[in-house]
Amino acid sequence: MTAERTTGHQDNRLLAAMPPAVLRLLTPDLKEKTFKPGVVLQEAGDPVEHIFFPQSGMISLVVVTQDGTALEAATVGREGSIGIHSGFGRRVAFTRAVSQIASKCSYLAAERFRKAIDGNDAIRALIERYTELMLAESHQITICNAKHNAEARLSRWLLQTRDRIESDTLPLTQELLSEMLGVRRTTVTLVARALQASGLIKYRRGVIHIQDVQGLKEGACECYAAIDQHSLSGRLGFDLSDS
Repeated sequence: MTAERTTGHQDNRLLAAMPPAVLRLLTPDLKEKTFKPGVVLQEAGDPVEHIFFPQSGMISLVVVTQDGTALEAATVGREGSIGIHSGFGRRVAFTRAVSQIASKCSYLAAERFRKAIDGNDAIRALIERYTELMLAESHQITICNAKHNAEARLSRWLLQTRDRIESDTLPLTQELLSEMLGVRRTTVTLVARALQASGLIKYRRGVIHIQDVQGLKEGACECYAAIDQHSLSGRLGFDLSDS
């Protein structure tokens, strides 16, 4: 992994929430790299060797079946982390982590992270809370995929992606959307056309622009509001600045 020049580790909210003393310990080992769409950061079943803290973009946590079928279980933006649960000890990855939208990440070796936070109860509490919120999101998406129609699910997914990258312009292909939602590309095409005809989005090849956020929220299933209620963006519930 070839690292770029380090610049903005604290653009990641988990890193920014850590005590200055811990961040000072981590900074010499933190590297930075931008991962293009489609790059796999970790594979399910492999040991977690690095912990990633996105500064921008979006990473999907994907469950892959034996026949190669993939379905998204959760998404991570600059509010979160990939592999941070390995702070509790050596762990294997539960899901594949793939960069869906070009993702600039700070990252470091999991072993170095464990040593830096050893004995810090505040950091352990932060990791526990973050892991709980990720589990809650995964549970909500599971019921969403099982129960809700494609239009409501696509609306929910577009809103979540907007929240993660903090932009109304989403670089997304129909192929990606069909894989993440577990539906056929023809279904994505029909649903995207319907949303565009309603004035909610504007779609051109590889890019979706959200034109009516409130309208999209009204058309989304209840899962978007449920996930937003426990938003990873600002509800970790800890102020670690003085820890």
